[in-house]
Amino acid sequence: MIKRKQRIPMRDLATMAAEDRETVEKNAMGGQIFNIFKVLAHHPKLVKRWTPFAGHVLGKQTLPFRDRELLILRIGWLNQAEYEFAQHELIAKKGGVTDADVENIKKGPKGTWSEHEAALMQAADDLYENSVVSDGTWAVLSKKYSTEQLMDVVFTIGQYNLVSWALNSFGVPLDDFLPGAKK
Repeated sequence: MIKRKQRIPMRDLATMAAEDRETVEKNAMGGQIFNIFKVLAHHPKLVKRWTPFAGHVLGKQTLPFRDRELLILRIGWLNQAEYEFAQHELIAKKGGVTDADVENIKKGPKGTWSEHEAALMQAADDLYENSVVSDGTWAVLSKKYSTEQLMDVVFTIGQYNLVSWALNSFGVPLDDFLPGAKK
C-alpha cells in the first residue's frame, strides 16, 4: 500500500460554527469522529450534501453486506487507498469476510472466487480501467442481481473510487484504532 503525505490537517471542531460542527458530528460512530470527517470538516457544506449519498451506498442499498464490502475493498486496493482499505477491512471482517478473502481481493478476479464473486471483482476492475462494466461481467452479475442491484454495484464502486481519490489526495492519516496507525 502506498503511504500518502498528509496535505490537509484535521480540523479542530471546537473552532467551527455550531451548525457546521453538528453536521460533522452527525457522522460519529460510537462517539468517535473518524479522521476522514476531521479533514472534511474544512468543507462543512460538502459534508452536509455528500453524507446522505454516502450513507445510502454504505447502509441502505440493495446489495448483500459481503458483496458490498468486496466491491469497496477491491476499488480501495486498486486505488492503493490505505485509509479506505484499512477501514473497510475492519468492517468487512466484523461481517464475516475472512483473511483469505482479503488476500483474494488483492488478486482481483484471478483469486479463488465463485463465478459471481469473480464478476464483482471484475466489475471493479472494469470500471477502474475502462469506466464501464464489460458485457461479460454484466451478464454474470445479471444472473443473480436485479436492475436495482446492478445499479448499486456501479454506484458502490464509483462512490468508493471517489472517496479513495479524496483520501489519497488529502493524505488522511489512519485512525488510531486501525492496524498500521501511528500511535
